[in-house]
Amino acid sequence: MNRTCDVVIVGAGAAGLTAGIVLARAQSEVVVLDEGRPRNASAAHMHGFVSRDGVSPSEFLMIGRSELSHYGATLIETRVVAAERTDDHFVIHTGDGQEISSRAVLVASGLTDQVPHTPGVHELWGTAVHHCPHCHGWEVRGRELAVLGGGVPHMTVHQAALLRRYTDRVTLCPGEMELSSGDRSRLTAFGVRIIDGAIERLVTDDGRLTGVALADGSAVACEAVFIAPAPRANDDVLHALGCRFDPRTGWVHTEPGGATSVPGVWAAGNVSNPRAQVITAAGEASAAGIAISAWLLERDLAAAQAVASAEDGR
Repeated sequence: MNRTCDVVIVGAGAAGLTAGIVLARAQSEVVVLDEGRPRNASAAHMHGFVSRDGVSPSEFLMIGRSELSHYGATLIETRVVAAERTDDHFVIHTGDGQEISSRAVLVASGLTDQVPHTPGVHELWGTAVHHCPHCHGWEVRGRELAVLGGGVPHMTVHQAALLRRYTDRVTLCPGEMELSSGDRSRLTAFGVRIIDGAIERLVTDDGRLTGVALADGSAVACEAVFIAPAPRANDDVLHALGCRFDPRTGWVHTEPGGATSVPGVWAAGNVSNPRAQVITAAGEASAAGIAISAWLLERDLAAAQAVASAEDGR
């Protein structure tokens, strides 16, 4: 199964759907590919998106897909398995055997949170275990909270301090994470309790989180847990297309507007910005969509001018 279009968008989260709508409204033929594994699927609600505050991620995506379809874009639920570029177009290969040729590509495939394997974390991820105080702090304000040492130490320290704005009962359990004396002093002065010791598991009572069990047999009572997991970009397509990556951060290099080092390839949302929230990802993708539309238009103008010049020369 082969098809051609103006733009292939990889990923149908907030970024991919937003860019798809922008481009479809600008009269581009758009194909959006998505394998159906949204990062925030386990969360009951999303916040910070004006007019959509408190909506469930699934409802948000359903509304976005309906709007995308309304403007004539095509959404295909499939996995991208390979990508290549030629002199004047790109070819995306999917897991169900399709080959889609396009003039431009936007990668909005997000990231994967590398959640620790501590027993109980995966089971409660998105319900009682969270990664972002800005996303979930309001809902647990005034409660007893625990912050576990995660894959990004400076963000773990930031979480513990920020959560003190929501409650006066914050406990940091660094576990195997190294905590500097300076951070320890600052957090303690700010009212964060610090309890050292190996983290064994989360404790639940009939499915409800009640605490964090330590290897010495003690437990830290809590009603919600926050962790700063290391993010891993879902950037295989960007690598396959030869995009340049920042040697220091390991993330794809983009210019303002989301353009990568490869002409015709853009990136937006969590695949290029690990700190982007839903509304941020959508905003970045809107800018990328407008930039892609302008890029395609310039190519159309150049092609039209070349044809006109050839005809004049006959």
